[in-house]
Amino acid sequence: MKRVAILQSNYVPWKGYFDLIAYVDEFILLDNVQYTAGNWRNRNRIKTEAGARWLSIPISRGPLSRLINEVTVSDPDWHLRHWRILTQAYRKAPCFGEMAPAIEELYRTCASVRLSAINRHFLEGICALLGIRANLSRAEDYAPAGSRTERVLDLCRKARADEYVTGPAARAYLDEQLFQDAGIEVRWFDYSGYPEYSQLHPPFDHQVTILDLIVNTGPAAARYLKHAVR
Repeated sequence: MKRVAILQSNYVPWKGYFDLIAYVDEFILLDNVQYTAGNWRNRNRIKTEAGARWLSIPISRGPLSRLINEVTVSDPDWHLRHWRILTQAYRKAPCFGEMAPAIEELYRTCASVRLSAINRHFLEGICALLGIRANLSRAEDYAPAGSRTERVLDLCRKARADEYVTGPAARAYLDEQLFQDAGIEVRWFDYSGYPEYSQLHPPFDHQVTILDLIVNTGPAAARYLKHAVR
């Protein structure tokens, strides 16, 4: 039984994203689709004393039709600025001192100018911190055909998936019958029920970057996911 999930890459995404990675055998980054501004591809939320704040990677101007894997950053020093902001926001978190060197190393070694490569750099590094043995691959390596559901189904076929795992938002467009006809089961991933933890700057907010969980709980962070390696 091989489980596969397919999602666009996000910048230091929330814990549910990593929970999905931990649940499947292969996680395919669907970055050969159109980039849209104002979403999670290049930004995420952190907690500060003044409330939630967006942490955004500055993106170069480009055509509206460009793909995620064609997007580049406009400021080569963005990663230095982000680390300074994170340090200011979380320096008083219980496990910041313990976890900061590993996180800082991810920012220090983030040399690519391509958003897709940047996101993958952080996904792989954070998976390692959480003990998730991730098999991350790229959709373009499979050269999928079709659009929307057909593209996802083609990726599943080429990845030899027995089960396709996806979030509830896909119910709006996914044709389950096509997967059933191909002998692939569709499983709807449940993002509810995550336990709260002692979070700096209350009230508690689940919809923040995974870095918030890591600096607040340290080596215990994986215990707050439902499917990570314990």
